[in-house]
Amino acid sequence: MRRAIYGLTLLLACAQASGQAPPPYASIPTLRRAIDSGHLSAEALTRYYLHRIEALNRRGPALHAIIAINPDALGQARALDRARHGRRSPGTLEGIPILIKDNIETRDRMPTTAGSLALLQNFATRDAPVVAALRSAGAIILGKTNLSEWANFRSTHAISGWSAVGGLTRNPYVLDRTACGSSSGSGAGVAADLAPAALGSETDGSVTCPASMNGIVGLKPTLGLLSQQGIVPIAHSQDTAGPLARSVEDVASLLSALTGHDYVGELDAATLSGKRIGVLRFKAGADPEVDVLYERALARLRAAGATLIDVDTPDMDPIANAEQKVLLDEFKDGLDAYLRATPAAVSTRDLAALIVFNRSSPFELRYFGQELFQQAQATGGTADSGYRAALEQSKRLAGEQGIERLLHGQRLQLLVAPTTTPAWRVDAIYGDPNADAFTTLAAVAGDPNLSVPMGQVQGLPVGLSFIGAAQAEQLLLDCGFAYQRAAGGFVRPSFIPSLEAAAFSPGTE
Repeated sequence: MRRAIYGLTLLLACAQASGQAPPPYASIPTLRRAIDSGHLSAEALTRYYLHRIEALNRRGPALHAIIAINPDALGQARALDRARHGRRSPGTLEGIPILIKDNIETRDRMPTTAGSLALLQNFATRDAPVVAALRSAGAIILGKTNLSEWANFRSTHAISGWSAVGGLTRNPYVLDRTACGSSSGSGAGVAADLAPAALGSETDGSVTCPASMNGIVGLKPTLGLLSQQGIVPIAHSQDTAGPLARSVEDVASLLSALTGHDYVGELDAATLSGKRIGVLRFKAGADPEVDVLYERALARLRAAGATLIDVDTPDMDPIANAEQKVLLDEFKDGLDAYLRATPAAVSTRDLAALIVFNRSSPFELRYFGQELFQQAQATGGTADSGYRAALEQSKRLAGEQGIERLLHGQRLQLLVAPTTTPAWRVDAIYGDPNADAFTTLAAVAGDPNLSVPMGQVQGLPVGLSFIGAAQAEQLLLDCGFAYQRAAGGFVRPSFIPSLEAAAFSPGTE
C-alpha cells in the first residue's frame, strides 16, 4: 500500500512541477482559479483524479469507493477546454470533476446499478435533473460511487458500504472501519481526494452519516428542494439528493449549481453572533469521548456569539416505528414503478422479480439477506391499511411536535447535535450496530441537516449537525461556514489498517 501511495505521490509531484496538476485536496475555488487563469486545464485535472482513483481506489488501500469510471470523462474535459476560451461567462463548476452516487442516473456510458447485479444493464438515456444541473454548470461527471446496496434498504443486518457490484467501501481514516451508508463511496471518495466533491442521496442519514464518519461536510437539503426524478427510490416522502465536499463553501458551490441560487455569495462568517441555538445531546455517558468533542464545539459556538439552550430530545421510538411503515409501503410502489421504466435489458421488472433474482444469485445474499425487500413486498404499497396514518404521525411527531416545537418554543433559529458516533468496525456476521445518531428528526420532517467535521476520536472523525426549519439552507451553511473557520479545516486521512494494529505495532507508544 505504501509503495502505491509513494508512486502516486511521485507521479503527481512531477505533474505539479510541470504545472499540470493541482495541489492535493484543493478546494473548488482554488481549482476554478487555476482553470480560469490557464494554469490548469480541465483535462489535466481530470487525469489527476483518475490517477488518484487508480492508486487509492483499486490499488494501495483499495478503498472501493468508486464503482465505475466514466469512459467519457476525458472527452468531456477536452470539450470544455476547447469551448472555454470562447465562453464569456463559464459555469460555476466549469471543469470541476464530480462523482455521482450509483443510484442516480447519468446519460454517460455507465449503468445505474444501486450496487445490485440485477441492474448491470440499467443504462439511462438522460441525466437525472440533479446531474443535468451539475453538467449545465460545467461539471465533469468523473464516475459513479459505491454505496450500500439499494441505499441500505434490503436487510436489517446489512453492512454499510457493501454492494454486490462494488464490494466494501473502506473508511480512508481507518480501513477496517465503516464508511457509513448509504452514500459511503461519495463520502470516502471525497475524503481521499478522488474528487473535490460528490453527489449522494439520503432517506435517513445517508448523506450526513458518511460525511460525519469520513471527516467531510454533507448537506441533506429540505425535501423537494432538489428533484427526485432519475434516482432509484426508497420513499418519496423522505428521499433527496445531497452534496458532499471537504468544506462548507464547496458544498454551497454544489448546492448553488443544483438550485440556481447563489449560496456561496451569501455565506456570512459572522452569522453565529446573536443566534439562539438549541442543543440536543446523546444520553449521558453513552459516548464520553464524543461528549468531550461536543462540549468543545459548543464552546466555539459560544465564543462566536451564539446563545445556547439545552432542549429535550423528542421520543424517537414512535417516530421510528411510523417511519418504518412509511418506508416499506412507499418502497414497494416506488421501486415497482422505477423497475418498470428501466431499459428492456433489465429483466427484473418489479420487487417480486428482484427477490427471486437475489435468491438465485450466489453472491447477492452472501453476507446478509433481504428481509426488508420481503417485508415491503408483503405490503399493499401506499394503498396498504395504515399507510396514511403512519405518514401523518411520522411527519407530525418529527415536524410540528418535533423540530418546529423545539424551535418555536424557545425562540431558536436552529438546533445542533452530534451527527453520530465514530465509525464502528465492519462486521460481516452481525452487520451494523444500532449506533446513536441525530439524523431521523430532520429526515422524517423533511428539514435540512448539515454535518460539519467536529473533531476526531482516536483518529476517527465525528460530525456536528446543524438542523433547521424547512428552506433554512442558507442559515445552516452560514453557521457551518463560521464554525468550520473557527474549528479548523479538513484533516487528511492516513489510511491506517486498524487502530489496534497501529497501537500495538513495534516501536509505537
